[in-house]
Formats: sequence, structure tokens, C-alpha cells
Amino acid sequence: MAAVALLALVACGGNGSDGGAGTTSPTPATSATSPTTSTTTPAGPTGTTSPTTVPTTTAPWSLPASLRGHVVTTLPTSRKVVALTFDGGAGSQGAASILATLRSQGVPSSFFVTGTFASAHPDTVRQMAAVGPVGNHTWSHPDLTTLGETAIRGQLSTTRSAIEAAGGGDPRPWFRFPFGANDARTLATVNGDGYAAIGWTTDSLGWKGTSGGLTVTTVVDRVLAGRTPGQVVLMHVGANPDDGTTLDADALPRIIAGYRQAGYGFTTVEALP
Repeated sequence: MAAVALLALVACGGNGSDGGAGTTSPTPATSATSPTTSTTTPAGPTGTTSPTTVPTTTAPWSLPASLRGHVVTTLPTSRKVVALTFDGGAGSQGAASILATLRSQGVPSSFFVTGTFASAHPDTVRQMAAVGPVGNHTWSHPDLTTLGETAIRGQLSTTRSAIEAAGGGDPRPWFRFPFGANDARTLATVNGDGYAAIGWTTDSLGWKGTSGGLTVTTVVDRVLAGRTPGQVVLMHVGANPDDGTTLDADALPRIIAGYRQAGYGFTTVEALP
């Protein structure tokens, strides 16, 4: 991991929709509340099935002990830097705006996408990879605590292949649990395949949309209120399925400006040792 460069966190949340920071399993969000949950199942493993064979995963590095057995929720630094991360699971409605903002502002970020997202939006994945690392978010966004080891490894393997085929590079060692649902068994399986589990410090909750009582201003205020050295922020590239809003994309310019006004810079999950 020492060979991995320092970094500069798109739809899945800690106390919200689809990413997770804890060791317990929150109630998985549905497609009606979480824009990262795929509503269709392209060819590949599903939440209840797995491929007939699972390729052996051979990571080109050894995952450090410091990244095993737990979900990383903050970066170990005292410097005033934060990691913006974005999950992509279903739609990509906010992706073009998010990527344009990140490029114009020179802000590196990290991304976590499902295999279905990578297969449906390869050009977007290539653009993400030009901004920062693209991590594995499983193929179909299931709660991994409900799956066996073979099914979990199938989710990881097919997604890695899809991300690589899309031009996003090898997602290892970066991984995010759907819904944040994890336990000791699933962590051991993920770590065994060469992945570190990345959670978040702050969930913007932008995925809830205006129908969930959120606004651009409440998203901005929530994210900036949680700022602290090493903060990992969870946002999403999709739209709320009920109201079509892309609050994270709309709030991003103000979020970046707010951090800079407070003397903060930006890094990615690659800053982990």
C-alpha cells in the first residue's frame, strides 16, 4: 500500500442509503429511497445468486494489517484535508455536473461504483478514474451479510472486471459495503480478496432529495459542520428516484468553497498507509 500515491469519497451512506461505516448492518435502503440501489439486474451475479466459478483474486500487494478487520471512517492525519467520495450504483444523473466541478476546481476525489454502473456508464467511469481512484461497490448492491463467501467473491470479481473493462483500472484495494452492512465474516472475505473497506465520517444525505426534506443548503451545512482533519464525506452521483433531484451535485461547488474558506484542502483514499 506504500506504493499507492497520496489521495485527494458517489450513492451509498452511513446513516443513510448505501455505504457503511459501522460493524452492524443498517436496514438496507430500497430503490425508493436510495439512488444507488440498482433496479435492474444486467448479466452478472445478483444478491441471491453467484457465478458458477469464481476467479482466484491475486492482489499485487499485501493489504496492511492496519486496514484489515474494520471499516475505515476517517483518514489518519492531523492535516486540514478531507476526502470527498462519491458512490455510483443506479443512475448517473448528477455525474456530469460533479465531474465538471471537480475538474474545474482541481479537486481530487474517490469513487465507488457497482458493476452494473460500470457496465452501463463506461465513459463516466473513465472520467472518474482521471479524477481519482475508482473502488469496488459490488455488482448488484446486495447486503453482503446475507450472502455466502462464494457469492460475495463473485460480486467482487465481476465488478472488478467491469471496472477494468470500462477503463477505471483495478479497483483494489478500495471497497465500500452496500448499505454499510458488514460483520466480521464479510470483512474477512473482502480483506482476503485484497480490499480495504472504506466507510465515511459524514453522509451528506443528499440522496434523500427534496422529497426527504433536504435542500442544497441543508446538504452544504451538514457536510461542512462535520469538517475535521481526515474527514471522509459520502455523496452520490445519482438522482433521487422520487423527485429527480441531484442535491449532492448542486451542493458541491458551495461545499468546496466552504472547505477552502476554512483552510482545508482535498485528498483521496489513496492517502491511507
